[in-house]
Amino acid sequence: MSVCAGDVLSLLLVAILWGVTNPFLRRGAEGVERVRVEGRVRRLLCEAKFLISNYRYVVPFLLNQSGSVVFYLTLASTDLSLAVPVCNSLALVFTMGTGKMLGEDIGGKGAVAGLLLTILGISICVGSSVSD
Repeated sequence: MSVCAGDVLSLLLVAILWGVTNPFLRRGAEGVERVRVEGRVRRLLCEAKFLISNYRYVVPFLLNQSGSVVFYLTLASTDLSLAVPVCNSLALVFTMGTGKMLGEDIGGKGAVAGLLLTILGISICVGSSVSD
């Protein structure tokens, strides 16, 4: 099954929405570990309240979930064996790139080499699947 340019752009949008929001979700969730109440259910509810009431978490969460909606819609016309590795691999690339821009430590030369190899592999997968 070949994939059209529109599907590739949709998969790229999914990867961007998933990857770019991950560092912001981490930052938005900071402090949830300080929620201290007795009982598992009560603690879970208090943690959920903490996250839901925090716009720094909710906004990236909603953007991330919109990526899931685009992914679901794209699966109707895209081969699953291409969509999943492209989205997940590129999401990792965007997560690391965004994290680096936000000042996070993403690792050394090995991490950069891994990102470049990931991009090369995805390019090969997409290039062999694009229809003329």
